[in-house]
Amino acid sequence: MDGYLLLTGGTGLLGQYLIRDLLQQGHRLALLVRGAKRESASDRIEAILQNWERASGFRFPRPVILEGDICQPQLGLHAKDLSWVARNCSAMMHSAASLKFLADGSGEPWISNVDGTANMLSLCKATGIRKLHYVSTAYVCGLREGTIFESELQCGQSFRNDYEESKLKAETMVREATFIDQLTVYRPAVISGDSQTGFTNTYHGIYLYLRLMALLVPRQPVGPDGLRQTRLRLPMTGEERRNIIPVDWVSSMIARLYTNPKAHEHTFHLAPEKCLTPRQIIEAGYRYFQSTGVEYVGHVKLDPATYNEFEADLLPGFGMYNNYESTDPTFDCTNVKRFAGEHPCPEIDERMLQTYLRFGEQDRWGKRRHTKPKLDYSASKYFEKFPVLDDPHATVISHVGIDLAGPGGGQWTLWLQNDGTIKCDAGLDSKAQSVIRLSVDEFRRMTDSVNGAARQHALEHFFPIPLSNSVPVNTSHTNPEPSNR
Repeated sequence: MDGYLLLTGGTGLLGQYLIRDLLQQGHRLALLVRGAKRESASDRIEAILQNWERASGFRFPRPVILEGDICQPQLGLHAKDLSWVARNCSAMMHSAASLKFLADGSGEPWISNVDGTANMLSLCKATGIRKLHYVSTAYVCGLREGTIFESELQCGQSFRNDYEESKLKAETMVREATFIDQLTVYRPAVISGDSQTGFTNTYHGIYLYLRLMALLVPRQPVGPDGLRQTRLRLPMTGEERRNIIPVDWVSSMIARLYTNPKAHEHTFHLAPEKCLTPRQIIEAGYRYFQSTGVEYVGHVKLDPATYNEFEADLLPGFGMYNNYESTDPTFDCTNVKRFAGEHPCPEIDERMLQTYLRFGEQDRWGKRRHTKPKLDYSASKYFEKFPVLDDPHATVISHVGIDLAGPGGGQWTLWLQNDGTIKCDAGLDSKAQSVIRLSVDEFRRMTDSVNGAARQHALEHFFPIPLSNSVPVNTSHTNPEPSNR
């Protein structure tokens, strides 16, 4: 059994899909998650997994949750968690990043993208992780034009914004880390929503255009021809190429490449075979909103003094994306085609663009309130009653992994030591003699009563040797009973 993959960025758009896809492919995950003001790290991940379960009908195993922060030394992990990582994690996937284009008073995107990457590398060095899967961006190429090859990085390029430059610096640091024995780099282009549902939790990039359209176009009166007139001059031809890719495809490709050991130690441009154009976006909006009136005036600078009312509302919102209007390069995808060419990127067509618009409207462009997950039972309460494993090298008679899927589940290893004490550790130990996989409901029925003989009876189901034939079982624990959350 392979060790755990330690994943950062699991609550981001791409990260949520990586959790789903990697778990579905049978990988064991440990997630570094930052707690929020009103939600613990565990609650945030439980909400994500329950959403996936409602959508798919599949009960997901629960990853190990480590509360931390990429912006802190050692990722903000306590000593016991660092020890756990050193014992259990064989690889790191660093997906966490700030998407801010321009530096602000918070120090982002530099703090997350550069300092956070340095902290991640420090953790790998301290805990012995030597396999790294790093999520970069295709736009480390900066303002270069033409064809950008997967083998290229530092070419003296200039940049559109701080985000691109910070990601180049971070990828350079990763490549210069001599203690990383196996480095795989994924460089996605601009990530959009889910190709089937339109789901997103971040309204950047293409969603900025769609949101402005959704807010402003319906305000225009309907003319005699049944169409809304949106008199708008755009400083472009309408045929500029846009490398935009759906998040579900990006995640499935990274998970597929991660699962294939032959694909490791390569760099992958994740880019579309057929690029999207502004004209396609506008025409999809025409049919969605029953509108017309956009004029493409070429690459000229429009004088704000000449803006009509509609232009004055719309054009200033595009400011931060001006440098993307005419300089999208072609990304060579040789390695992607070599290892996963049978799964090309789906084309972002009119159907998909209108799906994005519908989702954005239903989500109120990120302002919709989401129901918090409810748990009427948590298996962690059962395992918290055992003494914590404090010496993984102690002599044991047997140890068994418990993998409980579904809401309130998790992964633990029970260790039966030679003095009859049963201790517990988070996660599934790679040397466990067996792993018992159950749904949370099955486990709950089995262990409804956890005192005295009932506890002994429940444990009989777990260990490969009858406890009654070994030594008296000691499950006493001096820690106080855990309080209900």
